[in-house]
Amino acid sequence: MVRWLGIIVDGRTKAGYERRVNGEMKRARRNDSELTPIGPALLEKWALGYLERFASSAENLRRVLHRRVRRRTADTETARQAGALIDDLVERYRRSGLIDDAAYAAARARGRLARGEPMRRIAAGLAVKGIAAEERAAALDSLRETAPDPDLAAACAFARRRRLGPYRRGTGDRARELGAFARAGFARREAEMVLGCADPDAVAALLDAERS
Repeated sequence: MVRWLGIIVDGRTKAGYERRVNGEMKRARRNDSELTPIGPALLEKWALGYLERFASSAENLRRVLHRRVRRRTADTETARQAGALIDDLVERYRRSGLIDDAAYAAARARGRLARGEPMRRIAAGLAVKGIAAEERAAALDSLRETAPDPDLAAACAFARRRRLGPYRRGTGDRARELGAFARAGFARREAEMVLGCADPDAVAALLDAERS
């Protein structure tokens, strides 16, 4: 039975029929992809597809590609050969500037600070992404150029995002709020300074005082 106006196609709803067709098309594309050998062309396709969606460090991209290879094959020799190709690809991207660890680290550090992460957490996150110590230090130094006390600026951003202290609505539990700061990696100093502000204007004045 085929009745599009009745929303029935061979006994199925139209939506169910379309899901089945789409699923079969996806499986066909996946099967075609699985026939493609793991060579420079496929690795480059994976790499560019990832970089179109995400910023990345060199080491992070290397790990992403290795994971794709491991999902694709269990053959150790194929994986070893792919590893050499991945190294060549990542190095080529670094030389061309398509991947720039210093710029990536600086941008990520700024973004994390704006979200309310203290310096120690930011440094740890950069290390996880494979950023070298020298580039991590440069990224953290760049934060100090815009905020004399980056941890205090981060604590203010954290309070605003979590609606703590001067940003809370109604009464709050100071001990619980101090605990939230501690779990986020802040020292008690920054937590006390922010929670001591009466309102957002006082927070702004606190940050201005640090800059002057």
